[in-house]
Amino acid sequence: MQKVNKLQPFFENLVFERDDNTMIINFGPQHPSSHGQLRLILELDGELVTKSTPDVGYLHRGMEKMAENMIYNEFLPTTDRMDYIASTSNNYGFALAVEKLIDLDVPRRAKVIRMMLLELSRITSHLFWIATHALDVGAMTVFLYAFREREYAMDLFEDYCGARLTHSSVRIGGVPLDLPKDWTASLMKFIEKMPAAIETYEGLLDQNRIWKMRLEDVGIISPEMAQSWGCSGPMLRGSGIAWDIRKEEPYELYDEVEFDVPVSDRCDSYGRYKLHMKEMRESLKILKQLIPMYYETKPELMTNAPKYISAPKEQIMTQNYSLMQHFVLVTQGMRPPVGEVYVVTESPKGELGFYINSQGDPYPYKLKLRAPSFWHTSILQELLPGHYLADVVTIIGNANIVFGEIDR
Repeated sequence: MQKVNKLQPFFENLVFERDDNTMIINFGPQHPSSHGQLRLILELDGELVTKSTPDVGYLHRGMEKMAENMIYNEFLPTTDRMDYIASTSNNYGFALAVEKLIDLDVPRRAKVIRMMLLELSRITSHLFWIATHALDVGAMTVFLYAFREREYAMDLFEDYCGARLTHSSVRIGGVPLDLPKDWTASLMKFIEKMPAAIETYEGLLDQNRIWKMRLEDVGIISPEMAQSWGCSGPMLRGSGIAWDIRKEEPYELYDEVEFDVPVSDRCDSYGRYKLHMKEMRESLKILKQLIPMYYETKPELMTNAPKYISAPKEQIMTQNYSLMQHFVLVTQGMRPPVGEVYVVTESPKGELGFYINSQGDPYPYKLKLRAPSFWHTSILQELLPGHYLADVVTIIGNANIVFGEIDR
């Protein structure tokens, strides 16, 4: 009796030979240049990309669903793990959304400290970007220099909160700690050193033949294309559109400091590189203005709202009511009023938004994140066709995507 192969009809219908010269390859999810768990399904004609399909989800952690099962304060450290290159920007975005939901105003000193941490995060994020992007393209020296300055910035974070990468240095209602003694002096030294360091990066890259050949006229994103795909941050401003949440919808004290919004009309990868360099200079300008503002403020770090925010430690240790209220807030959580809020901030990578729907419970009824890296990954399906395989590495690195905020 002859054995029947049930899969035989299936194999007979498969076509193993193609008449054209196309080939389908998987770029990632383990490729070192994919900057995370990104899988690109690329259809190639020789080395020319004819079709690109991003496939995400390999790092999925159910973060939004986790938030709906945690009290508000409990979820805040989880936001560190989104854009982990600039964790304070995530902490702050979530804290600001909750503060808008419960209608809290933060003390002025806390606002100044928050802005210092946010702009330092922007600089460390951009330094990490130029280091890894240059390494992908073949410029290893820049990697070493950029990481040197990034270490100095991370030392400042460590001096403030004890952490270097995942900070959790922002609280709903303010900040947990005042600046240590001589911290502003260390910050000022960093501010004074950075312009020369940025000039060093530009001296190594601006007129570098290989760098220019790899970036110029590669990854061109027109203004219409950037808007239609929901780009934001440097990806949008690199296409000639001057849109920065810090200017258009100011939060904290951004309306009191002077800074420019760098824009590039080149629309290519080289223009976005120059844009990042200018943005670091503007962040240094903001930090320099914040130092005298810090000394003009009263030493208040957390807002006084016993219904939502724990009292200062001195009161908890000496007053019975404050101790009981603190116990309830820690074990059961605050109960915001019924309502919904959507708050956006300008993270180093673009528009970071938090939507919270509250039904009056200690847990959000619904929490949704709007992460810029998700949209900057989506655009790859239109951006990559027409480029060569080697350009894929350049474009992915230039887009500055982090999968912690994509697979959420």
